[in-house]
Amino acid sequence: MSSRGHLGPGGHTPAVTAGFALAMLASLLLVGCDTDHMKLNTAPLKSDTETAEIAPADSLEFQISGDEAIATELGGPLAGLTAEELKRFAEGKDEFEEEETVEEGLGPVFNEASCKTCHDAPVGGTSGRGETRFGRWDQGRFNPLAHRGGSLIQDKAIGHVVTPNGEYTFVPEVVPREANVSATRITTPLFGLGLVDAVSDAVLLELARRQARNTPSTRGTAHVVTEAGTGETRVGRFGWKAQVSTLREFSADAYLNEMGITSPLFPNENAPQGNLAALAYNPLPTMNDAGEGVVAFFDFMTLLGPPPRGRRTDQTDAGGKIFREIGCANCHTPTLMTGESPVAALNRKSFQPFSDFLLHDMGSLGDGIVQGRAGARQIRTAPLWGLRSRPVFLHDGRASTPQAAILAHDGQGSAARERFTRLGFRDRLALFAYLRIL
Repeated sequence: MSSRGHLGPGGHTPAVTAGFALAMLASLLLVGCDTDHMKLNTAPLKSDTETAEIAPADSLEFQISGDEAIATELGGPLAGLTAEELKRFAEGKDEFEEEETVEEGLGPVFNEASCKTCHDAPVGGTSGRGETRFGRWDQGRFNPLAHRGGSLIQDKAIGHVVTPNGEYTFVPEVVPREANVSATRITTPLFGLGLVDAVSDAVLLELARRQARNTPSTRGTAHVVTEAGTGETRVGRFGWKAQVSTLREFSADAYLNEMGITSPLFPNENAPQGNLAALAYNPLPTMNDAGEGVVAFFDFMTLLGPPPRGRRTDQTDAGGKIFREIGCANCHTPTLMTGESPVAALNRKSFQPFSDFLLHDMGSLGDGIVQGRAGARQIRTAPLWGLRSRPVFLHDGRASTPQAAILAHDGQGSAARERFTRLGFRDRLALFAYLRIL
């Protein structure tokens, strides 16, 4: 899922093939829904005063002291949920799978009629569906062309309608002639996002400080944004550019920008191709969702378990060491800890996303799109957990082979790429085995 500019995720370790394993590492740049409706704010974050908790920078252990968040199965709920929480998860899954209709507010322009369409391989995974963003660079400045429907294309429309104001035919959006840059981004898995949501801002800020001190060449940047609805300054963590700070906002944004469903947090429809006059013919001009659907989708993502880990072997342990030695762990932080949560299964739990959720300069792999403080070359570190369920690689799915993907790494990922190319055959196999069990 993605958002437009003006309003503004059980294992086995049999013999591992080189091709599959390269696919795993290639996914270092595979990063759910995408939004950019924030306003910028430079005020200090409240969480600056909190105690940050992260695993040691060189930790590659599967468990750290304290309880670990675990999954029941890929696409299943977190382990340890109460009966009431399991009920909320089931109801949220129903909402996730439901197809919206025009009568319920779908459109007038949209990308898909159901969340499941983009996240069904398996439930909560990614289909690899690509979406298009565009904009215009002029004298070093980026313009998302909001007046032309930017920066996100809605590539479907509800077609011909008859309304009290007359007849009108809504058509899919296209990249306008004024644009001189466009980019594809693929949808990403939703596994474990409740854990990510429960990480305090202080943790991500401390990660950025540690990287600046210990590995300055690959230091990340926290994307400071303003949370929709509250106006609070937060650290973003969701979206390709880490431009959304909370899962609730992420949910409402997806309803608006993927399905055209308005809700209390985002009550204004997207104008098709930026044409505000066309909204006079919107079949359902009132608020489409009072909040129940958005909350149910939020519940589903909050309670969806992380990908189960594969079985450790001597080979995977050796691969974990290589993962650290060639620099992958500099950005793909193995273990994080959540803060306090009313959900016991999320409360102060360690988990292994293999991401710092910070922005990094990826050089030529940047998509050319600016969102908030995230520049054209910056992309949020992709979580590496659950790689074996992904169908394509890199943020835009450009890599048809795993080897092409890993060799395309650039910017702050180039040093790790070069170290990888110098690995011997046995070390590569160990690294591949390790990546396969994430």
